Amino acid sequence: MSDRPHVLVIAGTDSSGGAGLVRDVQVITELGARASCVVTAVTAQTNDRVAVACVLSPELVSQQLRTALQSNNIGAVKIGMLGNGAIVRAVLEALPEQAQIPVVVDPVLCSSSGAALLDPDGMKLLRERLLPRCTLVTPNLIEAGALLGQHVARNSVEQTEQAQALLRFGSQGVLLKGGHGIGSESVDVLVTRNLAPILLKAQRLDVTMRGTGCALSSAIAALMAAGEEMSSACQRGKASVHDKLLALLSHG
Repeated sequence: MSDRPHVLVIAGTDSSGGAGLVRDVQVITELGARASCVVTAVTAQTNDRVAVACVLSPELVSQQLRTALQSNNIGAVKIGMLGNGAIVRAVLEALPEQAQIPVVVDPVLCSSSGAALLDPDGMKLLRERLLPRCTLVTPNLIEAGALLGQHVARNSVEQTEQAQALLRFGSQGVLLKGGHGIGSESVDVLVTRNLAPILLKAQRLDVTMRGTGCALSSAIAALMAAGEEMSSACQRGKASVHDKLLALLSHG
């Protein structure tokens, strides 16, 4: 048996390989951890749009989750696309408590092209039941606005206020990503229950990469599975994604 930390990923597939489980496993492996996978949905995607999204049965998702937990010593859980309320309920029933292992939720609400990837029932359950069970939630600006029923944050002050508002849903921490913002720097805001907000800054690069949200949340989960504190894992996770973007820019 390997002594490398093990991350359980609960997410959908992406046939283009740019996002979803493919990106999750790639990042987790690069950081020296191992991955187990629970498939929630199968999507047919190009780099530009989601053509079809097919959600699996909640019974199959539940069985995958229970057997994955039985098979490996899981050090952290990363949750991405869930699809609908039935899947959220299935995950909630089998999910370990956050006191046992870190649970990182990347709230996948819609694709970059605008396709809805979580139904209204799922959104309600995400807010009311899943977020209180998670250690860290990592929305982008658009997802944060949707979760709060507010406009998209227009500056760092509003971004920090929305991050703190999201904390009231019950997670231990919120990392509100600023990749969809403007300005020369991409600023993520980390808020927790006990510390002052932390601004994580990186130069905004003139390059795009699908799956950056998947990559960041998976990197954080892998680092927390290895024992890193939340703030350090967020800082290192952001740096790893920035390095990937730099590499794309240099080869572009």
